[in-house]
Amino acid sequence: MTEERTPEWAPIAGSGFELGTDGPRVILVGLDGSDSSWRATAYAAGAARRQHAQLALLYVQPLLTMAGAYGVDVRSVTEDVAQDLAQELRQRTDEVRDVFAVPWTFLTRRGDPYAELARAADELKADAVMVGASERTGHRIVGSVAVRLVKAGRWPVTVVP
Repeated sequence: MTEERTPEWAPIAGSGFELGTDGPRVILVGLDGSDSSWRATAYAAGAARRQHAQLALLYVQPLLTMAGAYGVDVRSVTEDVAQDLAQELRQRTDEVRDVFAVPWTFLTRRGDPYAELARAADELKADAVMVGASERTGHRIVGSVAVRLVKAGRWPVTVVP
């Protein structure tokens, strides 16, 4: 006589587990227009597609206080950058729309990139945060946004080179 057993990986009836919903629901990616941030965006989009998750892209407009002292209209410049990123994002997704359908949202905020990414991750209840590796040499001393996110230890963080 053989005994029938339920495989360990099979969902148990009434357990509340539903196949396909155990992965991330929201993946947040920081986008600043750098090559590494575009690579992080592509990586996050692939992960979102495979996991059937929503992709949230965040551009943080920096606060350049000294530029304002010299008469530079910082707000309009950073808003132009945000509009350019949104336009490029739309173009890139249109190019691959037939094979790549991921629900995404583009957000823009003003302030410190780390603080705004952290705030957005908390507000969106992000299951994962993805950012590009810093391309600035000074961040080895001060610490990059990616390092600060990892050290916070509040979300899984993927740093894409």
